[in-house]
Amino acid sequence: MRDRTPRYVDVFFDNVGGDILDQALTRLARGARVVISGAISQYDNADAVVGPSNYLTLLYRSASMAGVAVPAFADRYPEAMAQMTHWLADGRLTSIEDTVHGDIETFPATLRRLFVGKNTGKLVLELEHQA
Repeated sequence: MRDRTPRYVDVFFDNVGGDILDQALTRLARGARVVISGAISQYDNADAVVGPSNYLTLLYRSASMAGVAVPAFADRYPEAMAQMTHWLADGRLTSIEDTVHGDIETFPATLRRLFVGKNTGKLVLELEHQA
């Protein structure tokens, strides 16, 4: 994490949890904000969910962590779509896609990449045309 964040992080948006969140907490700037929108790394651990062990960094850095449940903002989806469309068009927002080329047999291994941190950005399985 340190090589990807040579300076400290002011805002961290997390939907992975687990080790990723723990590492990010060690890189927080003073007054940083952490937004939790999910924890995909923990969804299969229903009986033993692992929380952040580096949470004291929040105290030392005077940082805050808050959860955001996307459905709570459903009434603002049209506004968000319009704003993000504008940001995409003018280049202020970019989408990173991790594309795997394969067939339906490739699907299980591709899906598992989501749960073990083997992808960056949106994971896409591009199905090859079979004649």
